[in-house]
This record gives sequence, structure tokens and C-alpha cells, in this order.
Amino acid sequence: MSEQEVPLYQRIKDYLLTEIQAGKWREGEVIPPEVSLARQFGVSRMTVNRAVRELTTENILKRIQGSGTYVAHRKYQATLVAIKNIADEVRSRGHRHSSQVLLLESAPASEAQTVQFEVQPGHLLFHSIIVHFDNQTPIQYEDRWVNAAVAPDYMTLDFSVSTPNEHLMRVAPLQGVRYCIEAVNAPADIAAHLHVPEHEACLVLYRTTLALDQVASVATMWYPGSRYQFEGRL
Repeated sequence: MSEQEVPLYQRIKDYLLTEIQAGKWREGEVIPPEVSLARQFGVSRMTVNRAVRELTTENILKRIQGSGTYVAHRKYQATLVAIKNIADEVRSRGHRHSSQVLLLESAPASEAQTVQFEVQPGHLLFHSIIVHFDNQTPIQYEDRWVNAAVAPDYMTLDFSVSTPNEHLMRVAPLQGVRYCIEAVNAPADIAAHLHVPEHEACLVLYRTTLALDQVASVATMWYPGSRYQFEGRL
């Protein structure tokens, strides 16, 4: 692929990676703001945002609200080979899965979400927040945004019968996944729903799924660190 054929966001992403690897910005140091990068490359801020967002997902950068974007401290990573439905995991242990819907709404895509979902402003998204239980114990707090074009019936689902993952896999077969996992101290509201002390470390899975040649969903899933682990097999 010639330089002219490389997407603009990828050129910015490659530039940031090269400069980080060369030591221009070290771990914990702030990179130039998106406005400055947009001016430097003569592109829109949305284009820069995509490059920064992808590097953040890949744990190269870390955004801090109200402060800036920093070179992330490196973390050890493991590969999840299969995407498992939480209900199937619970049933495989001979336990009963149940769920509690905390929120179910529709909303137009925000400016940031138009970049995440690669859609036009105003595109319809569905938003659900659900707590999943193993018997009576909460094991996952799932905050998910769904592309309405991929799953138009999402708002009519009975989540006591089918999980979001089950429905999406049925109506939109998986084409690809982007994800990362990190340990995060639970804020008060999530800690309360997971029945753990406030600020207890949780495992947080950030996952973007692709289906029907578009972004299908963007989910953030919190697991109590004291009673959950991820595993995979090659």
C-alpha cells in the first residue's frame, strides 16, 4: 500500500507509535492534545480521535479526564481465545443464571460514539446496563451500547430469557473483536451492584464487536476481582 493509500488516522497512529518507540514521549508523559495534532496533520479532530482511541484500546495510551492523554504504563496481557456467553458459563458450573436490568434506553450517538461506531451524527444506539448473577451472587456488571442497525429488536428483548450476547450472536454473526482487560478500583455504584467493598479491584473487559461489516456493540464489563478470573486455551 502506498503512503497515499494509507488512511489518515493510520498515519497519525503510526506517527505516535514511532515517536513513543523512539523515546520522544516516555511512559507517564503527556502527548500533544488532539487539537494540536489535527493542526499538525491538517485533518479533522475526529480523525485524530480515532487514532488516539485505537492506541488507548491497545493500552499504548491512557486518557485521563480533564488532564490529557498519556503514554500508558505497560501491563501484562493475556489472550482470550473464545467469547463466552455469561449465562453459558454459569450453567456450565451447574448453577442458575439470572439478571437484573438497571437501564434500557435508546439515544442518538454522541460525538465520541460516532467515532467508536463509525457512524453519522444522530445515528440511533441502544444502551443497556445489566447485572448478571451466578445463583444469588453478582458476577458481572455489563454496560453495553448497541448499533440499532445491527439489532433493531434489542429494546423488545426479555433479558431474563436471553442475554445481550446471545441475541447479538444470533442476529449478527461475529466478524471480529477488539478488546482489552485491566484492573480498576470499583466506583461506589458498581461496587454496590457487585456486592463488593467500594474501591475493591475489579477486572474490567472493554470489548468492541464487529458484525455485518460494521461495529455492532461496545461493552464495558466489570467482574469482582476477588471471585473471577479470565482464561483461554491455544
